[in-house]
Amino acid sequence: MSLEVIKRATQNFNNNNYIGGGGFGNVYKGNLQEGYGFKTIVAKRLDTKHGQGEQQFLGELQILLDYKHENIIGLVGYCDEKDEKVIVYEYAPKRSLDRYLNDASLTWVKRLNICIDVAKALDFLHGGVGDQPKVIHRDIKTANILLYDDWKAKLADFGLALISPLIQETDYVIDHACGTIGYLDPLYRKSGFLTIESDIYSFGVVLFEILCGRSTFAIHKHEGHYLPDFIKKIFEERKHDEVVFEQLREQIVPKSLTTFQEIAYQCLHHEREKRPTTDDILRELKKALEFQVSNYHSLMKAGIL
Repeated sequence: MSLEVIKRATQNFNNNNYIGGGGFGNVYKGNLQEGYGFKTIVAKRLDTKHGQGEQQFLGELQILLDYKHENIIGLVGYCDEKDEKVIVYEYAPKRSLDRYLNDASLTWVKRLNICIDVAKALDFLHGGVGDQPKVIHRDIKTANILLYDDWKAKLADFGLALISPLIQETDYVIDHACGTIGYLDPLYRKSGFLTIESDIYSFGVVLFEILCGRSTFAIHKHEGHYLPDFIKKIFEERKHDEVVFEQLREQIVPKSLTTFQEIAYQCLHHEREKRPTTDDILRELKKALEFQVSNYHSLMKAGIL
């Protein structure tokens, strides 16, 4: 996509269109002309001033080109000209999941469906595509889960993702630990040994954020430690119900809650071998949804809810 077209869509990367940013650079909303109408897009512009990010740009682009899935953000185009590197994505109208954690209108069923969507994306990446290698996202967090008008969820931001060179004999990569504190696998942080189970740990944090209605950062602010330590303490004290977001408590069917909590807690296991696979997670999340939908109707009929 030409730089001229992207500049026209974003009004020359106008500050009024700025919607976020990070280590890679700034992100802008734009309107791309399409036939007689316009299509809303998002353009991520590499900050070239510090001479960093080219590797992330190429890595993210390769993943978005080669690994297409209904629960992975769609690539609209990219630009690499005049010292400008830009990736253009489809626009997610509801933006990121972190904005809705404490929103009471996000029901338990909607939350479960979002979890299932993300688990499907991870299952796809971790499984590899045909002969292609596995992808480790390395930055699974609610800010990188984007939502559409029907609450469909897609995984985004592959700037830190690694196309794994893993072969049968080894199941890890030694790498400088990167990601977001509060979500980062402690084993990866300490040893630099990266495996797909590092993503599972981060996803476990996300699952509990969705259940708690609070971010790992909000928990750190009030409890003095991030979500995983907070959850472990609560579970050791057998106060499982205390972690549930107040607005959800009356909605959740006990069997659905137990199924969800058990698989989410396994994701946070300090031994990576004891963490579940994406296949395990998907199966249990679907079970939790099934228990919720079928039992909720039964309890409603009996006048218990």
